[in-house]
Amino acid sequence: MTTEEGPILLFDGVCNLCSASVQFVLKRNSKENVRFASLQSEFAVKALKDSKLPTDYLNSLVLLENGKTYVKSDAALKLAKHLNGAWKLGGVFSIVPRFIRDAVYDWVAKNRYKWYGKKDVCWIPEPRWKNRFIET
Repeated sequence: MTTEEGPILLFDGVCNLCSASVQFVLKRNSKENVRFASLQSEFAVKALKDSKLPTDYLNSLVLLENGKTYVKSDAALKLAKHLNGAWKLGGVFSIVPRFIRDAVYDWVAKNRYKWYGKKDVCWIPEPRWKNRFIET
């Protein structure tokens, strides 16, 4: 499975905020070109290693697209262009310097379990979305 087949979003499968973010994307990506894999999956571990990121990297969404790896606010902004309607305009926030965007991102990421909680096991998608998930 490669990023030439479309963008792949890696997410923390036990994080409630991350799972809600995936569900948000699923409902707003009418082209159905974004695929997903839990950061805890074998696929993600290999992708992280190939991207020279730590294989236990759980502090950010990771977007794999066109042979490139995006993390933190860059991943979110790149992902926005794949959403329907006004959500595509999220990319305008790229005018905010990365160090500011990433500081906010890091603050939310650091507190996400405390604010939103976490599951004991990875979130399981509804059957209608199953084909959009990479399970290996």
